[in-house]
Amino acid sequence: MIDLILLGCGGNMPMPNRFLSSLFINYRGRKILIDCGEGTQVSMKMKNCGFKNIDLIFITHLHGDHIIGIIGLLSTIANSSRTEDLTIIGPVGIIEAMKAIRVLVEYLPYKINIIENPVGKFSLINNELKNIEISSIELDHSTECLGYSLYFKRIPKFNIEKAIANNVPKELWQKLQEGKEIIFNGKKYSPNMVLGDDRKGLKISYITDTRPLLSIPDFIKDSDLLVCEAMYGDDLDISKAVKNKHMTFREAANLARLGNVNKLLLTHFSPSLDYPENYIENATSIFKNTIIGKDQLELNLNFKD
Repeated sequence: MIDLILLGCGGNMPMPNRFLSSLFINYRGRKILIDCGEGTQVSMKMKNCGFKNIDLIFITHLHGDHIIGIIGLLSTIANSSRTEDLTIIGPVGIIEAMKAIRVLVEYLPYKINIIENPVGKFSLINNELKNIEISSIELDHSTECLGYSLYFKRIPKFNIEKAIANNVPKELWQKLQEGKEIIFNGKKYSPNMVLGDDRKGLKISYITDTRPLLSIPDFIKDSDLLVCEAMYGDDLDISKAVKNKHMTFREAANLARLGNVNKLLLTHFSPSLDYPENYIENATSIFKNTIIGKDQLELNLNFKD
């Protein structure tokens, strides 16, 4: 199971009832953040998310409403007695941005690894989250901006008949099921000697801030959850969306439809959009399984079979 909390659903500036962009993901006790706008720490504290086990932070772009909160967060993580490495992934410019941020948080008891502008699919080696396949896509915003897709892979089911047929000693079963190769009594044992068929994982895609692109539906294809910016609820605000390189509810819903996703979560609302729920039909008329985001909204995704 994967637990998610939309920590902040606002765009541009924080509001009394709306923090800025951030999504929290809890996977097997390890924590992931996507974006870290103002209010992220407060929202995390309200939901008792914990800070020590944050292993990975994605930054979509370097506008303040998506990154300013990271300054205080790094200090709070340090105060939680973390010593393990922390990885930050972001677009072109993230290395320079982190150099500037480190002027304000110079002394940390953990190392920060930065991955700038990753291309294609990759996983983090020697990391607690190494079984997550990460993909990125270039978006169309007023600055360098990346969308992300996370595919949470599953270990195939253990096949006891296969293990017995391959004469695998029982004391090796668990380690082999975890994907480790073992040499035992001079013989090499591999995971495929005890594992059955592959099992479908879970895919989460996160798209903000951008205009709709022809490349997005294929990138988000078959996502179990698409978290997508929807700056403007009213269709009449399309000119603003074009000018500011954002999307309307209807445009976000159309991407979800074209990408055949299972569920759409709308977020990153304009400060002028006081009641996003009033415009939900502009999305559900295109993509029925749409949720209007709100701060501290919790979602759970379960693996099938």
